[in-house]
Amino acid sequence: MTTTASTTATTTTTTLDLTRPSRLAARSAFDWAFAALVVAGAAYAFSRYGAAMDGYEKGILVGAVPSLILLGWFWGPLRVLSLAVGAASLLAISLYARTPDDFGADLVAGSQVFLLKYLLSSQSAILWMGVLFFMSTLFYWIGFASRSATQAAAGAEPAGLRIGSRLAWAAVFMALTGTMVRWYESHQIGPMIGHIPVSNLYEVFVLFCWLTTVFYLYYEERYRTRALGPFVMLVVSAAVGFLLWYTVARGAQEIQPLVPALQSWWMKVHVPANFIGYGTFALAAMVALAVLLKTSPARSLWTGLVALPGAVLVLMGAYAVLGSPDAEMQGAIVKAARLLGGTAAFFAVMIALRGPINARTPSLELMDDVMYKAIAVGFAFFTIATVLGAFWAAEAWGGYWSWDPKETWALIVWLNYAAWLHMRLMKGLRGTAAA
Repeated sequence: MTTTASTTATTTTTTLDLTRPSRLAARSAFDWAFAALVVAGAAYAFSRYGAAMDGYEKGILVGAVPSLILLGWFWGPLRVLSLAVGAASLLAISLYARTPDDFGADLVAGSQVFLLKYLLSSQSAILWMGVLFFMSTLFYWIGFASRSATQAAAGAEPAGLRIGSRLAWAAVFMALTGTMVRWYESHQIGPMIGHIPVSNLYEVFVLFCWLTTVFYLYYEERYRTRALGPFVMLVVSAAVGFLLWYTVARGAQEIQPLVPALQSWWMKVHVPANFIGYGTFALAAMVALAVLLKTSPARSLWTGLVALPGAVLVLMGAYAVLGSPDAEMQGAIVKAARLLGGTAAFFAVMIALRGPINARTPSLELMDDVMYKAIAVGFAFFTIATVLGAFWAAEAWGGYWSWDPKETWALIVWLNYAAWLHMRLMKGLRGTAAA
């Protein structure tokens, strides 16, 4: 008998869903209105101020148009923020322009026009930024403290947390407005002095404050919890505190001409990329603090609190006695000791209150994911910044790498986070060890 086996081939047909709109077609009328306003604003800025811009600034203007549109489409709140900052910056510029338009003359308006003097000049806006960040931190903690364990389990959020979030947005608005207006002010001092405000410690601390906050606010919306705001805003408020001290002690708010080494477009790309890394790393560190409070035994926390500052203080004391430093160095050692003491006191309070704090923080899985994503973003930008910094060094000093302290520590930081990401991706690093 012959058996004939017949095989029936099954044909799979893939049907293209022609009813699904493309990403561009799915954009709302507000999306396209936003894009049109960004293009119109860039065209106005180029026609009005193009003669005062160098090639780098024109490149920023051209590149900012698609970047801002795509970011606004990706995350809706950025649309409102960018339009508000643009409107406020143009208002400030128009108020300055009421005085004679030769270089330097119209800056007098900063102390004469009410809105400029108390709100929209760069110094006023940045001071408002500081006040709003402090208020945001306070309200975040008020809301956090009033959040019961039942509310935390249900995902409910008291009014204090919502107010803290809105104040953080307001602080970012003032920081960006102050930055844009400062950029304009620098051009009015003299035709060769204008520069993007990322060139000194005052300016980059403003950059750090708003960048860190924007990244946190994105994760706040993405994960639908404001319970990490009290932790993240602490590091932002610490930066604001330093900024205010630096302003009073050094008069750092004054706009100064760039030294030759800083007159490089490499620097102007390197610094913002670097501070995206710094901001996201700082965010991850504060989330890691919340994780450690929730997972580590109390004895381990107290031991760590005593050991590290204690060792540093012993080394500093030995150097003060054996090294016979000058008066300036002794003063620096005293300031460092006070800073360490204040930091230790802060951590002691956090450890003592870890019970009620832990009842109000999000789940470990959520915090671990925020920590990972923040470090992943920061590492990518920090890598780009390090490469750009090498190009800048080659242009300014003739060599890509010279092993000076700043370059060496940049490499150490990069290796630290590279190892962290490798351990997470390859070995599944999670929880307490990752924090």
